[in-house]
Amino acid sequence: MEVLLPKLPSFKFPSPSHCCSITIRSSSIVRFGLRRVSSLSVSASTVNEAVAQPAIDSPSLGHSTRPHFPILHQEVNGSKLVYLDNAATSQKPTNVLKALQNYYEGYNSNVHRGIHFLSAKATDEYESARRKVASFINASDSREIVFTKNASEAINLVAYSWGLSNLKPEDEIILTVAEHHSAIVPWQLVAEKVGAVLKFVDLNQDGIPDIGKLKDLFSRKTKIVVVHHVSNVLASVLPIRDIAQWAHDVGAKVLVDACQSVPHMVVDVQSLNVDFLVASSHKMCGPTGIGFLYGRIDLLSSMPPFLGGGEMISDVYLDHSTYAEPPSRFEAGTPAIGEAIGLGAAIDYLSGIGMQTIHDYEVELGRYLYERLLSVPNIRIYGPAPSENVQRAALCSFNVENLHPTDLATFLDQQHGVAIRSGHHCAQPLHRFLGVSSSARASLYFYNTKEDVDYFIYALNDTVSFFNSFK
Repeated sequence: MEVLLPKLPSFKFPSPSHCCSITIRSSSIVRFGLRRVSSLSVSASTVNEAVAQPAIDSPSLGHSTRPHFPILHQEVNGSKLVYLDNAATSQKPTNVLKALQNYYEGYNSNVHRGIHFLSAKATDEYESARRKVASFINASDSREIVFTKNASEAINLVAYSWGLSNLKPEDEIILTVAEHHSAIVPWQLVAEKVGAVLKFVDLNQDGIPDIGKLKDLFSRKTKIVVVHHVSNVLASVLPIRDIAQWAHDVGAKVLVDACQSVPHMVVDVQSLNVDFLVASSHKMCGPTGIGFLYGRIDLLSSMPPFLGGGEMISDVYLDHSTYAEPPSRFEAGTPAIGEAIGLGAAIDYLSGIGMQTIHDYEVELGRYLYERLLSVPNIRIYGPAPSENVQRAALCSFNVENLHPTDLATFLDQQHGVAIRSGHHCAQPLHRFLGVSSSARASLYFYNTKEDVDYFIYALNDTVSFFNSFK
């Protein structure tokens, strides 16, 4: 597929003192217009064999793991790729790519309904992936893990199955203004159907959801609280264990959007004492097209099916049907088998590193990103400032005065090969509260390095200077 992108002028810029071998395209003629960009195909075979294994004395986790990600070793628009869009999706290590290839080449078959070798092998690997997810988040039973096509579907499953069965007129649902659209819209739809009321918590002076006000909202009318663990815009971390306790004190349930926490830190659903938790594979080194719902087994067992079809039934008659026990009850039809196996491989990879190791590295790298961004003139970074008592996730959403974030992101990509995200990040209510329509976002993962951050800051300063030169 071809797409049209605006072509920005190419200039020759001096390399910053802190960067080595920076490739900047130069041209004696400034040209404006449109260019055609063909879709890029990169395979593991295009990666230099010299980077196939990590260096023995690698100085950081980022340096030691980068060789496992073939996609990172390429040039984009004439510059070395610097990928800082990990909050949108992560890249995939070689073992995940091989797991997918092995499935489709070696034992591709439908699961649960066959007795032949290929089906038995596929079923074993599919259910093994479920057990890996359960262990990864410390669920007490693998039956508490429901595979879905993504985290959005997992939230919708809870909203329609649990919500429609349990919510009544005037019941209250607590959320924050910082929630992802996937955590807001399903509950709006359900609330409209049953007459429930949505209650939203604003941000405090530190730029994070006001936990004191959230606590004050709980009452006997509260039936469920739906909150993120880590904000995909503010980088703030909510005290989920406390929130769960307040909810349970009034008989309410807790649903946690953990898409930005499960890939980056130790998440223990039993310690957090949550009722439901959702996450997506593609943000944690796994394939797209699959996510999961954790739900307490007693709750899942009490919930009606979300979708009807094969696999989720016990018996089907012409006038009625009976349903399978969880998790099969919520997995109608042929599931994403290869994707589940790929997710299992991603969990193997992350577990091999250690989630605490990943978290500790990202805390340091995220602080470095925040501090380096503060050096950019006229920048506003959203969310709390890091301190001894406040840890930010390894991402920064920001705006530069009088510059549109999409202009920044476009120039960074076309002139420097730096991939960040611009827009509302599926958080329009939050951006409206902040008084802006959009923001730019740089988000890190454990395979990023301080050199990535340094080059990004250099490129961002150059981008700001370029646009300011027209004023």
